Amino acid sequence: MIKIGILGGAGYTGGELIRLLLNHPEAEISFVNSESNAGNRLTDVHEGLYGDTELRFTAELPLEDVDVVFFCFGHGKSRAFLEEHPVPDHVRIIDLAQDFRLGPTSEGFVYGLPEINRDRIAHARRVANPGCFATCIQLGLLPAAAMHLIDHDVSVNAITGSTGAGQKPGATTHFSWRSGNLSIYKAFTHQHVPEIRQSLMQVQGHLEASIDFIPYRGDFARGIFATEVVRTDADLETIVNGYKAFYKDSAFTHYVDQPIDLKQVVNTNKALVHCDKFGDRLLITSCIDNLLKGAVGQAVQNMNILFGIPETTGLRLKASAF
Repeated sequence: MIKIGILGGAGYTGGELIRLLLNHPEAEISFVNSESNAGNRLTDVHEGLYGDTELRFTAELPLEDVDVVFFCFGHGKSRAFLEEHPVPDHVRIIDLAQDFRLGPTSEGFVYGLPEINRDRIAHARRVANPGCFATCIQLGLLPAAAMHLIDHDVSVNAITGSTGAGQKPGATTHFSWRSGNLSIYKAFTHQHVPEIRQSLMQVQGHLEASIDFIPYRGDFARGIFATEVVRTDADLETIVNGYKAFYKDSAFTHYVDQPIDLKQVVNTNKALVHCDKFGDRLLITSCIDNLLKGAVGQAVQNMNILFGIPETTGLRLKASAF
């Protein structure tokens, strides 16, 4: 069994991660750290876990007793934690924050997008889990990059559910504001754009084009639905064949011949991608569940790869039929 520690386990990602790991046949949760909830049952915070666990949050950090630790901190806290706390050499780290996603880091993190870095993840000691928007948008664009189609600026629009903003209440997550509403935020400046550029450059070998990304807040709880527009003269049949070939060995990312929708992926670790062509404009649609493939589902997928067990273990989750 893989013995697991979870740091920052009181938020949305912590709760989803615990839910997955409690049902993972090769995993055993050793501790869930939360200083503000120390001594409380996990179910006091994550009420959906009633009947599944009697574990309690702890303020202790018994890192020497685990094989892997998940960082479910807010952005910026992972780096600070590592500066203040020595982690035993045998303990692998999967960080869900953005602290170590960009470039080679002195701390030795590998960017954890299995569709392009599976072999590097398998030999890593530390993995930087990708961002949710970055995952969805990259999976839409990477096959195009592999075919060297991204020579012009790319227009990206994506809408995310309210869980993407985290569990702490805020003005734009309040139900009466979010319900029936739609808004733009961080237009052209979102923090996930450098991740997207980094992966596209890795696959295509160069990237002079701009990624013009406009994110939207949606009035639903979970999921990301994205459209990416690439200008190319390549014909649709060639493009579709390239997409299918790119993802033929991917456990969770699938090219779909028919138009896709968000309900097909919510509550799963799947990413779905579809392409259409309008003149010289290639319209790519991609969607994921932001908490699963966009966060902890991908983190568990990376854990499986790290420990050499089947990539899909504990992650065969079903979407609702309605």
